Amino acid sequence: MYINGKATANNTYDAIVIGSGISGGWAAKELCEKGLKTLVLERGRMVRHIEDYVTASKHPWEFKHRGTLPQKIKEENPVVSRCYAFNEGTEHFFVKDTEHPYEQSKPFDWIRGYQVGGKSLLWARWTQRWSDLDFEANAKEGIAVDWPIRYKDIAPWYSYVERFVGISGNRDGLSVIPDGEFLPPMEMNCLEKHVKEQLAKHYDDRHLVISRTANLTTRHEGRGPCQYRSLCNRGCPFGGYFSSNSSTLPAAEKTGNLTIRPFSVAQSIIYDEASGKASGVRIVDGNTKESIEYFAKILFVNGSTLNSTLLLMNSTSSRFPNGMGNDCGELGHNLMDHNYNCKVQGEYNGFKDKYYSGRRPTGTYLARFRNFGRDKQKDFKRGYAYAAGGSRSAQTELSKTVIGEPLKTDLTHLGPWKFGFSGMGECLPYHENKVTLSKDKTDEWGMPLLNIDAEYKENEGAMTKDMVNTAMEMLDAMNFKNIEDKKQVRNIGLNIHEMGTARMGRDPKTSVLNGNNQVWGAKNVFVTDGACMTSSACQNPSLTYMALTARATDFAVGELKKMNI
Repeated sequence: MYINGKATANNTYDAIVIGSGISGGWAAKELCEKGLKTLVLERGRMVRHIEDYVTASKHPWEFKHRGTLPQKIKEENPVVSRCYAFNEGTEHFFVKDTEHPYEQSKPFDWIRGYQVGGKSLLWARWTQRWSDLDFEANAKEGIAVDWPIRYKDIAPWYSYVERFVGISGNRDGLSVIPDGEFLPPMEMNCLEKHVKEQLAKHYDDRHLVISRTANLTTRHEGRGPCQYRSLCNRGCPFGGYFSSNSSTLPAAEKTGNLTIRPFSVAQSIIYDEASGKASGVRIVDGNTKESIEYFAKILFVNGSTLNSTLLLMNSTSSRFPNGMGNDCGELGHNLMDHNYNCKVQGEYNGFKDKYYSGRRPTGTYLARFRNFGRDKQKDFKRGYAYAAGGSRSAQTELSKTVIGEPLKTDLTHLGPWKFGFSGMGECLPYHENKVTLSKDKTDEWGMPLLNIDAEYKENEGAMTKDMVNTAMEMLDAMNFKNIEDKKQVRNIGLNIHEMGTARMGRDPKTSVLNGNNQVWGAKNVFVTDGACMTSSACQNPSLTYMALTARATDFAVGELKKMNI
């Protein structure tokens, strides 16, 4: 059931979920399937599966600019234009810079998708589990605070969400990325298989595996399979990859317990002093600017990391004068994003008679080996992985090719095979990397602008240097030629893995959330998106958000039945 006008006479539900992206969709599914009448508040427009994927099946010649964006749009949107996925076929799923402004004390590229489904329509779909190497790192190194959970606490929930999502991959037996519940893997091409063999020959700690990805290699849960078009971020009419729109929200809707309200900007959480709990959410209608209140027994905050924290900070009361859950003073602090400032590529003089079929929508993954096992680094803490892949394209760069017959020749003659490593490094949780609310500037819905003050620091710089040097050394050891450092300089935020700012912990004096993702002091409010993260690891984080959400909803409904919340 979808409503898009004024609030109904009865604005009370069993549960409210704020946000409909990867974690919000999971919260909606779990709460609805457990029998709770659930309202999902989404600040953006409705996007219906298949029906609203307006560019999904377009050919390049059907786009006015053949898929590229006009210079005017790039100039008007310098932040989002830096995102690899922002193009003529996807721009309608991205927030434009001028539509939702924010302040930057230091350069931070905040990439957003405001619609039903959020960035689940746009994500890269890589899904590695975390291990105790990640959950124990803060405690062992005395950095920030300790995670209140360990791998054993979340492992069954990883399995639970993997079985529904559909993750293709191998059981590789690597403790740094524990095995999960997998569909058949995609296949490496000939050069990737060669690199895998050569790495094993030269190193005993370098394991190249096919990426574990939320693309379906077989039909699963009524969806897919993947068609190997690699057009995922336009929306997939086949349901060949996981998104809220194709998966969790339809599952929630089947129960008859779901209500989605688009164009609903969450303004603040209403706190009831007498009960010591939240009673509901105050929204601003995105179109009419009308203020409306909705009420529920349980609230899940899943607006995506920075918007969730903005909402908590804007939810003040006599109990929480500095923002809901901010007794510790840590709300807004410890912002992280992964460090992807490494890209190295080399050419391979071989396999000239070979090519590959289709456009596989994922790559290969070289699992973490730094500061793991026997490896000890003195220059930096934590570690990194590599996204990697082999490919072969036209003989000459098109930009260097004239028109006519030479162009046709180049398009039908292949150049050498190339293999690239892209570093995926962990960022430490620094207290001084923070967000605050503007004291005098608001957006058109009356929400204070978010000021972001964050940067990569010395540890990330030393890690970047090692990522680049190590990638070049590996390619050299495997007899690649024309090895090139592609000199990545990416602002923090551009890797779209923002985490932290409302971290989990063991003590209300040092954390915003407890081990069940509950806000300290408001036990019926749960935060299970990236805001809850206590450290960042180097794995892609979305699978962990989904598992934490499924775990927290199970706990929340159990506590509700016991009348504890």
